[in-house]
Amino acid sequence: MTKNHNSIPNSDNKYIFEHFFELSGDLLCIAGFDGFFRKINPAVSKLLGYTNEELLSKPISEFQFIDDREYTSKSREKVLENHPLFNFENRYVTKSGEIVWLSWTSMPIPDEKLVYAVAKNVTHRKKQEDERNLLLTKFTKINNHFKKLSYTTSHDLRSPVNNLLAIFTLIDDSKIEDPETLKLIEMLKLITESLKQSLNDYVDVLIQEDHTIAQIEEIDFTESLNTVIFSVNSLIQTSNAVINIDFSQLKKINFNRTYLESIFLNLITNSIKYSRPGCSPIISIYSRKTDGINQLIFSDNGLGFDMNIAKDKIFDLHQKFNNHIDSKGIGLYLVNNHITSLGGKIDVESKINEGTTFTISFKK
Repeated sequence: MTKNHNSIPNSDNKYIFEHFFELSGDLLCIAGFDGFFRKINPAVSKLLGYTNEELLSKPISEFQFIDDREYTSKSREKVLENHPLFNFENRYVTKSGEIVWLSWTSMPIPDEKLVYAVAKNVTHRKKQEDERNLLLTKFTKINNHFKKLSYTTSHDLRSPVNNLLAIFTLIDDSKIEDPETLKLIEMLKLITESLKQSLNDYVDVLIQEDHTIAQIEEIDFTESLNTVIFSVNSLIQTSNAVINIDFSQLKKINFNRTYLESIFLNLITNSIKYSRPGCSPIISIYSRKTDGINQLIFSDNGLGFDMNIAKDKIFDLHQKFNNHIDSKGIGLYLVNNHITSLGGKIDVESKINEGTTFTISFKK
């Protein structure tokens, strides 16, 4: 007869399993349906600090943290209805008054009126979670403080900037004969508009990071674009930029108004900023429907960039592909986030000194 080496002689079973029960580092328990421990291993008394006699003589609920007794009782009722319990966590109070967290797996045996349970001490993990939550709360407060400070600072700075721009509109250039003075005034206009745009960019980043749900409405492309062109009119005129527009195929789009104006603003100012030296910017903006998808095409004849280098980094925050002094790597990041946050996508084609084309596909 072949001997089965995987079997354990019946005479040794009781000793081996008893040995396993006594040496286990986990808390092993057998409890009755009456709510009392029937048998526990040394790990239970070692953790809770009570003797076996003390633990077996009182209802289990008396050792539980008082705030956890009610929901533990409800879970116990399910176990008594022959529903196993997995990863159930509650708190116990040791004899010294320390609170410990236990994670239970309990299996009922209705015929025996017993519950076989294994518990792990997860106090350390719970403390780490509490510490992490405290840190998160602290960092959230700090972040909200700095966010509020950033909004306030941006608002306070934009007000005098807007006032300065308003003053420029009141200046009668026809009364100024000195060409150098006229040139300086124009330069101040451009610098002020650039400052205003930078402030708007930073506020947009804050808004984007808030993950605010954007309001969707039907927007007229021409109306939205005209708003943007008016706001940067002096920049367009000074750069001698030519903007070709054609919204005949698609005149309106369901989108967020602020996002669309930000897209127009960033792409136009980028085209002017990164125009080729000695070459006036030529910008084409038109809409179309392709295979049932609403699209907005934006192209220019500017410096462009090397797609092999840019690749997937084009729309990342603070990515720069030109050495322009005003480059902050924010504009395209915002454009991409405005589009993708509302279910659309943006594709780009570009070659050095041959310009860039952005194809925006809106959500169906």
